[in-house]
Amino acid sequence: MASNYDYDDHHQQPPPPSSDLGYDPNFVPDSVKSFVVHLYRHIREKNVYEIHQMYETSFQTLSDRMFKDTPWPSGDAIAPYVDNDHVFGLLYREMWFRHLYARLQPTLRQRIDSWDNYCSLFQVVLHGVVNMQLPNQWLWDMVDEFVYQFQSFCQYRAKMKNKNEQEIALLRQYDQAWNVYGVLNFLQALVDRSMIIEILEREKDGLEQFTATDGYDYNGGSNVLKVLGYFSMVGLLRVHCLLGDYQTGLKCLRPIDISQQGVYTSVIGSHITTIYHYGFANLMLRRYVEAIREFNKILLYIYKTKQYHQKSPQYEQILKKNEQMYALLAICLCLCPQVKLVEETVNSQLREKYGEKMSRMQRYDDEAFALYDELFSYACPKFITPSAPNYDEPLVNYNQDAYRLQLKLFLYEVRQQQLLAGVRTFLKVYSSISLGKLATYMEVDEATLRTILTTYKHKTHTVDIDGKIISNADIDFYINDDVIHVVESKPSKRYGDYFLRQIVKLEGVINDMDRVKLD
Repeated sequence: MASNYDYDDHHQQPPPPSSDLGYDPNFVPDSVKSFVVHLYRHIREKNVYEIHQMYETSFQTLSDRMFKDTPWPSGDAIAPYVDNDHVFGLLYREMWFRHLYARLQPTLRQRIDSWDNYCSLFQVVLHGVVNMQLPNQWLWDMVDEFVYQFQSFCQYRAKMKNKNEQEIALLRQYDQAWNVYGVLNFLQALVDRSMIIEILEREKDGLEQFTATDGYDYNGGSNVLKVLGYFSMVGLLRVHCLLGDYQTGLKCLRPIDISQQGVYTSVIGSHITTIYHYGFANLMLRRYVEAIREFNKILLYIYKTKQYHQKSPQYEQILKKNEQMYALLAICLCLCPQVKLVEETVNSQLREKYGEKMSRMQRYDDEAFALYDELFSYACPKFITPSAPNYDEPLVNYNQDAYRLQLKLFLYEVRQQQLLAGVRTFLKVYSSISLGKLATYMEVDEATLRTILTTYKHKTHTVDIDGKIISNADIDFYINDDVIHVVESKPSKRYGDYFLRQIVKLEGVINDMDRVKLD
């Protein structure tokens, strides 16, 4: 079992609570007064550009300079500077709790308070009249953080061994805080209330503009509900993946066409989270070809664009997810060797990172299974058990139970693939071979061989989201009169990448020649 499984999926492990007794939640420095006053004004004026600058840059700068080890001033303390505006107070507290989770270790009371704040904020969005335009980055972060804090709470609650009586009493009293049904209901309500599915359908018919404007409303309206509803579909995918319900997760994402650019690609965190969970769900459902295609696309995109995000607060998370997706791609290609689906740039990076391990994983011995275990444990989501414990029984930690179950199911699938390694080797060599001859080569009788071939057919075919049977096989076959006829898929040749690489090399040579001084 990989030792780093227990790390948080979203943030680095925070330091222990600050012991700085000098922190006063009611003291508001002048720079914070200026920040909230200007942010409040820009929100009222719907100045999305300035809001984005303050949210992405100013908030991070002030956090680094003044609140590295302490929370920001409390919501009540800044309220007089923003006309005691209720909605702004909820938005400020959402940022306040996010900063707390990122920099410090939240207490149980603070986890519960954060849940209450999200409930109030989403209730206003769902049932109030919200006349704001907020940056997509902020709206994505709301959904992303909401799911992360739910996951974090489930992991926290599952570590029961060291809980004291006061914590257990609080957990009993606030048993609805971060309840899985409450989380799913809020996300689904945002999808339904925003009518985002209908909007996306109308957009296909040319009756609506949503993707073209990145979800923003340029007619004086609000983008908050629509874009929150849109990102909530990604949130639902992520929650269902954490619960191990991959089929339902993919159904929730279905209204978004991930083969096209969309609002989800306008925010790098949203783009990566969407494809990571989409690819992982397909891997667990044995749709390896689909997983390989999407991992290949996103890894190529990150490779080309990561230098533009180096100053982003999300840069470390981008790099971490990048490494995890390379590990998942390595698993997919070992179980379904469809290397032709992978761009040469990505394949080169993959071989550099996992080439040796992939060779050993093909052997299907104990060392190979240990490597599958290692890569899966490193790259999988941090699964959760959403149900509360029985507080009357002896207190034990159960935070690893969901992970162990998913790992067990995955390794069971890998062991079943062991039978297929020998068959695939022979099918690669022959264009046709009799059942009797292949049975002799594999040292089994014909009845056992037919079982193995049936297993091969079963394991290399799966059902897609539309209920159609699709093939993952790089080599397929059919049997006619006890003779196996092999059908090898022919990859379509792609010349574009080759020429682009040669052009880059030529430009490099020309630049070198330009620097040479001739006598």
